[in-house]
Amino acid sequence: MKKKILVVDDEEGIRLLYKEELEEEGYDVELATTGEEALEKLSKDSDVDLVLLDIKMPGMDGVEVLRSIKERWKNLPVVLCTAYPHYKQEFGTWASDAYVVKSSDLRELKDVIKDVLAKNR
Repeated sequence: MKKKILVVDDEEGIRLLYKEELEEEGYDVELATTGEEALEKLSKDSDVDLVLLDIKMPGMDGVEVLRSIKERWKNLPVVLCTAYPHYKQEFGTWASDAYVVKSSDLRELKDVIKDVLAKNR
């Protein structure tokens, strides 16, 4: 059975790129534009295996979304993916299962997702 990933990012180009690339890797991919939308989708769909989450978003930021996910779905892995490496030092990001700095080369992101999913079987 295919693993399902929820990609949460306010940038449409990033969402579509991740969707295309991750589907090529064999994953089912759902998309959310905001943190609020992501939490709503998770409430309706318990089949999500991993959340790929941006930090800098309008409204609810990724750290707030991460906190909400870990409160409600303790075992759901979350990978933070952001263009800002300095967030890795912030306490609020430590609850994530992994932290990846956005890059035009998606190999690291794909490897991290594969590793996190393997650990959370």
